Amino acid sequence: MITTRVFGKTSAGEEVLAFTLSDGESSVTVLNFGGIVQSLFVPDRTGALVDVVLGYPDVAGYEKNGGYLGALIGRFGNRIGEGKLTVDGKNYQLYCNDRGNHLHGGKNGFNKKIWAHRVEGDALVLSILSPDGEENYPGNLKVEVRYTFENRTLGIAYRAETDKKTVVNLTNHAYFNLGGEGSGPVLDHLLFIDCDEITPTNDTMIPVGGYRAVKGTPFDFNTPKPIGRDIGADDPDLKRGNGYDHCHVLKNGAGNFAKYARAVCPATGIAMTCFTDMPAVQFYSGNGLHQEGKSGFYGMRSGFCLETQAIPNNPNVPEYREKGSSYLDAGEVYSYRAAYRFSVE
Repeated sequence: MITTRVFGKTSAGEEVLAFTLSDGESSVTVLNFGGIVQSLFVPDRTGALVDVVLGYPDVAGYEKNGGYLGALIGRFGNRIGEGKLTVDGKNYQLYCNDRGNHLHGGKNGFNKKIWAHRVEGDALVLSILSPDGEENYPGNLKVEVRYTFENRTLGIAYRAETDKKTVVNLTNHAYFNLGGEGSGPVLDHLLFIDCDEITPTNDTMIPVGGYRAVKGTPFDFNTPKPIGRDIGADDPDLKRGNGYDHCHVLKNGAGNFAKYARAVCPATGIAMTCFTDMPAVQFYSGNGLHQEGKSGFYGMRSGFCLETQAIPNNPNVPEYREKGSSYLDAGEVYSYRAAYRFSVE
């Protein structure tokens, strides 16, 4: 069941709608502003409903604050080194908004747009046309994102087409706290990631080539462990990110929809099992959080992100494109999906 209400207005006077998808007991609310996952209520081990997604209570919060809380990210999720992009031999300079690099779509990414919407049965479908030259990307890009919620499972399906060769790398930037948003740090959450390698970065957090095996490092989550156990380790990659903010290359491989991660909060018993057919996930431990949220202050590491995607900077690194390229030809269909299933233990 999907219900709709007015969430508020942007500073430009545009109406923002909130769509609540419910499976009876649990529910998720998505905004047509930025495709934002604004709340997600699931029961804990006592049966009490807990909102496990960080966010803001009004539109102004999303407009004024950083962090991309809950947002749909595009055209390109994560980073492109120095904003340099080459398509069919032509060089494009993208807007640099993060340490001299292009991050999450640039100055006015998809997270700041009002999306067209329609309801198809139990699915919410958001769509947008990103015109040729927007943020200096080539091609008219048509994007459609489908949200579903059933059996305590949030599904997000991404689809895009272009009339000119371009790049696209869509993701969602929800911050999860399975103890409840506003309940404090997530360092006690047990996390599993099905990954043997990360992509090491330079000093500005750009992967520039090569892979690093996670075995024997703080990045090994193949056996579930608390997020905070190794977060302060003396490790060069960990120090560059001031904690976890790294691309984990998944074992499932691009195109194979499979379980890639699982997180559990010991206090509430809420577990989240994650699935995708994307080739990688950016695990971010919320190192930069420092803002007022829905129920109070969100301090450092009070939420974590699992952003499914292609490897960052892959347009500039051929070996990363072998795992899944972000280049999209005219007439080709970009199609990926992700799912987050909640349970109690």
